[in-house]
Amino acid sequence: MIEIYTDGASSGNPGPGGYGVILRSGKHYKELSEGYRKTTNNRMELLAVISGLESIKKTGQEIMVYSDSKYIIDSVEKKWVFNWVKTGFKDKKNKDLWLRFLAVYKLHHIKFTWVKGHNGHPENERCDELAVQASQQRNLLTDTFFEKEELKLNI
Repeated sequence: MIEIYTDGASSGNPGPGGYGVILRSGKHYKELSEGYRKTTNNRMELLAVISGLESIKKTGQEIMVYSDSKYIIDSVEKKWVFNWVKTGFKDKKNKDLWLRFLAVYKLHHIKFTWVKGHNGHPENERCDELAVQASQQRNLLTDTFFEKEELKLNI
């Protein structure tokens, strides 16, 4: 069983953001994080899950994802995202990331567990630290899809 702990953060919504991920399996432990100059909290929460899943090299793995994001857990566990695909994501945000998630989701056997954020859960707290630190770095990455979509809305 591979455990993936995730968290996303943004300072402002939108604003600078980042994600943090812990992967753990037996004695193996790895941390991932990246920061973006302008994004949203939901995008960072989702990108954390995607990045964790994409870092797993073998397919067909049993994976437990721990997240404090009801947005992600409910979207998958209540099967909303699969209906969004059928409707072409009409009026739904983050289509780019959901499609990326679905591509890696089908490669494994994944279950989700919700953890209450900012409640002393050690891995969730560490992921939050990683996400916040990543969002405060210099030379933040560009969340290109988000910035293009935001530009379209502001025209």
